[in-house]
Amino acid sequence: MTFATLGLIEPLLRSLETLGYQTPTPVQAQAIPAVLAGRDLMAAAQTGTGKTAGFALPLLQLLAMEGPKVAANSVRALILVPTRELAEQVHEAVRQYAENLPLRTYAVYGGVSINPQMMKLRSGVDLLVATPGRLLDLFRQNALKFNQLQTLVLDEADRMLDLGFSEELANIYKALPKKRQTLLFSATFSDDIRLLAGQMLNDPLSIEVSPRNVAANTVKQWIVTVDKKRKPELFVHLMRKGKWKQVLVFAKTRNGVDALVEKLQGLGINADGIHGDKPQATRQRALDRFKLSEVQILVATDVAARGLDIEDLPLVVNFDLPIVAEDYIHRIGRTGRAGSTGEAISLVCADEVNLLSAIEMLTRQTLKRQNEPDFEPEHRVPDTDASGQVVKKPKKPKKPKASGGGGGKRNLGKWVDSGEAAPAEPSIKPVRKVPVFNTGPRKRKP
Repeated sequence: MTFATLGLIEPLLRSLETLGYQTPTPVQAQAIPAVLAGRDLMAAAQTGTGKTAGFALPLLQLLAMEGPKVAANSVRALILVPTRELAEQVHEAVRQYAENLPLRTYAVYGGVSINPQMMKLRSGVDLLVATPGRLLDLFRQNALKFNQLQTLVLDEADRMLDLGFSEELANIYKALPKKRQTLLFSATFSDDIRLLAGQMLNDPLSIEVSPRNVAANTVKQWIVTVDKKRKPELFVHLMRKGKWKQVLVFAKTRNGVDALVEKLQGLGINADGIHGDKPQATRQRALDRFKLSEVQILVATDVAARGLDIEDLPLVVNFDLPIVAEDYIHRIGRTGRAGSTGEAISLVCADEVNLLSAIEMLTRQTLKRQNEPDFEPEHRVPDTDASGQVVKKPKKPKKPKASGGGGGKRNLGKWVDSGEAAPAEPSIKPVRKVPVFNTGPRKRKP
């Protein structure tokens, strides 16, 4: 199969030839004809399998072949993404695909001045990539109109819900024309997203080119157990032992990113960090330097899990496990992309056992454990498996109660011996508010 057999026009084929694209990936082979046919679509595929081209190529073709010329302050196609970095990445791909087409494309997101974006939109944009918050800001300031909108794409919609964009999505949805094509693309589709799709899409075609919520088999994964306070020391030890050249590291919090970067820089290691508190220009500069191998270690919060595309990135390290299990798939998906192989190492301490259990249950695999000499944890990490269970050590027999009257000990509740792992709480994902869209007035009963 070739891109030509999928029905793409010659200008797009020329762009793909320049980019070195030869054979469509499975998600592209199924999605491109469906989008060209005007179908609403839900497409799930692992990261690094070409989802962006799967919706961008047919979308650009529809814009070039159909519809009126874009009016001032208007947009004909809209791609919503959760982060600034992903907005830049998606728009760069769109710009390259559209090189030989007479279309205007642009990306808008927060963290930078809104005025240049308003100026750019004055002449209208055929295809706009946007984060939800900045899109609503522009709409409310009358810098953007949706009456010409033909197609809406939600890329990584599950992440948008995780980041709390449910209200913004509902407000955007109310502003859009009811007659339009809607496409949902993501590596993972939670039950919340399927509920969202049921409200937004019209008779959608569902594509799942790989098992739901399964990490790419091109990534070798394992964990190293360690006490929490010794994680920085273990990371430096592993880096020097493995002679790591380029590593993307994920930390749970912004303070955690800054603390690890400061420690690494103090040891003379070329490291930088990105998180939501940093200005967009600073974040972009750190990413660019990492891609050029000018920075050896890039530490990030989950803001970089979606939208960071680096060729042949060899290694991802989870310094902290993610709170939301699906984010693990997106984190390790930064390596082993487009058929390449990669490695993903997670440093796991005892109080992360429930997070580990949730990840193994989601990915349906038990991650291989490895102890590093001289770093064996004092606080044992209980065994887990892909069923989502934490395997507890056998309980010690209870001591007989002391005889006597009212001088006995009061019941202080369940206690845990110092050498025994605390009983695991059920793995509970953070509650995500799914926007409820009003599909029309209800008829009153007589």
